[in-house]
Formats: sequence, structure tokens, C-alpha cells
Amino acid sequence: MTNKIAVFASGTGSNFDAIMNAIDEGTLDAEVSLLASDRINAAVIEKAQQRNVDTVVLNPKSFTDKAAFETALLADCQSRNVEWIILAGYMRLIGPTVLNAYPKRIINIHPSLLPAFQGKDAIGQALDKKVKVTGVTVHFVDNGMDTGPIIAQEALSITEDDTKDEVRRKIQAVEHQLYPRVIQTLLTKENAK
Repeated sequence: MTNKIAVFASGTGSNFDAIMNAIDEGTLDAEVSLLASDRINAAVIEKAQQRNVDTVVLNPKSFTDKAAFETALLADCQSRNVEWIILAGYMRLIGPTVLNAYPKRIINIHPSLLPAFQGKDAIGQALDKKVKVTGVTVHFVDNGMDTGPIIAQEALSITEDDTKDEVRRKIQAVEHQLYPRVIQTLLTKENAK
């Protein structure tokens, strides 16, 4: 059974690409029914359009409040029978409107070993603290910032000579393998129920 997923993204879409590549390779049994972005100029939008994925771009400032914005997002998901929401560089906290509609069905990937370095610029935070090990965390989304239950983590070493771009590349290489694998595991467990 192929699960319908929505990917929420705000940036370049490297994790969106990894998810789509895993689907193309047959290692992820899912259909991306929707790419949702909150930024009109996000590079991920063009990537989704090139792959014929339905896209919706909603500017939060065009809505009276967060609940109205999320109600519109939710309608786009529900009209496509989306079963899971996958955050891939989505730089906005998910509020109760969407959380309540998709309990334990929204996941995020974060470029640190949570609970360390929550929030923005986790790579910069890790470099500032001069840690030797950082990594990637996939977690369920709750109403906090990177505070939901952890599903999977993978560590990687960094050196004091590594630049921010080098650390970002190392992290993305891990993300692009880990995220599709974790998504497939969750979908398989759900379908086995």
C-alpha cells in the first residue's frame, strides 16, 4: 500500500530530492501528493514542479493568524488524502491546527543530536561549542521547537578544521540516507497494523 505524504519545505529542497530519489529507486513506498512551502522563492518549489508534484505556496502574512494559515494548509493536505506530513527544512513551528489533525504523523529532521542544539543554526551552534561529535535526528513533531519524541539518530565526527559548509555537507550526506529509511520504517509499521 503506497502512503500519500506531504513534504513541507522552506529552502533548497535537498531532503525533498532525497525522498523523491528513494521513491524512484523503490526504497521508499510512498507518493508525494503535495509540496507545501511558506516561501514564494524557495528553490524546492521548482524541484517539485519539475517532478510534477502538486505544489502550494502559502504566505503566512496573508492570513489573519496562524490558525487561519494552518487551516488552509490542512485543507490542501486533506484534499489530497495526505496521511503523513514530512518536514524537510520547513522553518516554521507547527501549531495545534495541523498537529491535532495528524497526531504522531508529522516528522522532522534536524541537523544535531537532539536535545543538543535545538532551533535555528544547529550547525553553527555545534561549531561555536567546539563539539567533536554532532549528527542528525529524526523526530516526531510536537508543539515545541525540536522537542518531540526521537525516532532515530546518527552521529558523525567533526574536526576543529571543518568549516560550516563542510559540516553542512557531512550532515546532509547522513540526512539523505537516514530520512528516507526512517520514513519507510514508519510507513511499514503503520501498514502492518
